Amino acid sequence: MVVILKDGTDRSDVMELMEYLDAFNVSVSVTEGEHTTILGLIGDTVSLSEDDIRAFDFVEDVKRIQEPYKAANKKFHPNPTVVEVGDGIKIGGGNFQVIAGPCSVESKEQIIEVAKAVKASGATLLRGGAFKPRTSPYAFQGLRAEGIELLLEAKKETGMPIVTEIMNAAHLPLFEHVDIIQVGARNMQNFELLKVLGKQEKPVLLKRGLANTIEEWLMSAEYIMAGGNKNVILCERGIRTFETATRNTLDLSAIAALKEKTHLPVIVDPSHATGVVQYVERLSVAAVAAGADGLIIEVHNNPKKALCDGPQSLTPAQFDTTMEKIKKMHKFMSEEISY
Repeated sequence: MVVILKDGTDRSDVMELMEYLDAFNVSVSVTEGEHTTILGLIGDTVSLSEDDIRAFDFVEDVKRIQEPYKAANKKFHPNPTVVEVGDGIKIGGGNFQVIAGPCSVESKEQIIEVAKAVKASGATLLRGGAFKPRTSPYAFQGLRAEGIELLLEAKKETGMPIVTEIMNAAHLPLFEHVDIIQVGARNMQNFELLKVLGKQEKPVLLKRGLANTIEEWLMSAEYIMAGGNKNVILCERGIRTFETATRNTLDLSAIAALKEKTHLPVIVDPSHATGVVQYVERLSVAAVAAGADGLIIEVHNNPKKALCDGPQSLTPAQFDTTMEKIKKMHKFMSEEISY
């Protein structure tokens, strides 16, 4: 980290700042120019806030030389993280998985029917919303605890590990037998929830916020990992832009950027990104080509009557066709291109 002081800063001010920085156990080198004094901070500056340093009125600017995230940073962990789920299912490090299922769990018959269908097509994990964060308070909010019980019945019936979203840290006991806990876009910066999830060992699927930068996203992953839980999976689910032709704008460039910045697995959600069922197949294939470690796709046995996100949900037949193309692209990428 570099701290640039304003022209004319008194020596006493410099000493005051150095005394403040000393409490953070960093080494400070001072370079005095004709008009500017620069402090170079060496050591672990993660706990240092640029804004707190700028609060000194004689500080002109503060710049970081390295990223503020350490546990999620590829520079410090060059080998890709492989998250293991269930009975030998691996995500990351060359292991590709597809998570599929309905936006929300609606009944026992529905979730088991969809689970059997997506498994037959090649999906290895089952998704389904029990707690549903909805924009309108009048929209279907999910079956909550009952929804988790139905997911567990589908897991028992098919053997598929389950993925479902948590909205409140108080609900964590209900997730005892859930295999991957999903943190939705709206909760990406719910730091108290992230801290709680960092204290348990279950894998966390962290979705990108609606309008968050990649660094903010990685800092949220850092919250989980700082608590001791290293099993984090990042999920690009589209960001909010000026475009209205799709529900959100799928940022496929985020995959390439994340592969350079972090060792964590990266999966893509083309369903929430587009909100349009006709686009899901093409963007699923595109995500595989871009280097994603997996996909999470919404599938419903009767999208027209779905209680949540029917317009973006594939039918089991559409999912089967999509999976065939996903498999072909993944095979091609595995054989032809080495990153």
